[in-house]
Amino acid sequence: MPAVLRLDDRVALVTGAGRGIGAATARALAQAGARVALVDRDREGIERTADLIGGGGGTALAFTADVTDAPAVERAVKAVAAEWGRLDVLVNNAGIVRDATLASVSDDDWADTLDVNLRGTMVCTRAVLGPMRAAGRGRILSATSVVARMGNFGQTAYAASKAGIIGLTRTWARELGPLGITANAVAPGFIDTDLVRGVPHKVLDRLVARTAAGRLGRPEEVASVYVFLASDLASFVNGAVVGVDGGLLL
Repeated sequence: MPAVLRLDDRVALVTGAGRGIGAATARALAQAGARVALVDRDREGIERTADLIGGGGGTALAFTADVTDAPAVERAVKAVAAEWGRLDVLVNNAGIVRDATLASVSDDDWADTLDVNLRGTMVCTRAVLGPMRAAGRGRILSATSVVARMGNFGQTAYAASKAGIIGLTRTWARELGPLGITANAVAPGFIDTDLVRGVPHKVLDRLVARTAAGRLGRPEEVASVYVFLASDLASFVNGAVVGVDGGLLL
């Protein structure tokens, strides 16, 4: 990896790091030289990710926590800062999907989706402001989605939550930019993860046919964008929504 993309001496915290894009992002950040804190409700998943990072020569800490549990998130952030003395990068990747059309979406599914995807993103970002402000620099990177831009049948709650993340990101870019902290969002298209593999084949075939690249994305392709945005190369990128969708929106 070119020296300009190295993240040596940086500390990153990745939520939803137990599998899929979160796990791939944590590993990519570690490969670039960052020490990585892993946060997920899935203890087994983050331990597996931590083992893979350690096996590759990297350094990781694992914290079992729900992003909606503000005290647990704050404890994890304090532990990271105490262990490594800093926190430079936050990747808000944790999220859930509760598919339902407007006519069938339940109040509970709506509330759960916005609680995890939207409030959880706010909770984690608020928690890292202390060490980032003290350092006078930081990167807030949050996962939105292609569906926030184009909508998707049967994803009323999910699309709303991911569209909200774009609003949060642009607001934080304005608020935190003068403090040396940038905020950007990454909008993946349909990526080859466990979640997408559960989509019926006919639906996936239609999505692939609409994608200019003619295939699903790979978690590592999304992770590489996070590494760039975490690096010094992206120091003047702020308030952006970076699409990683293979041309689905063309």
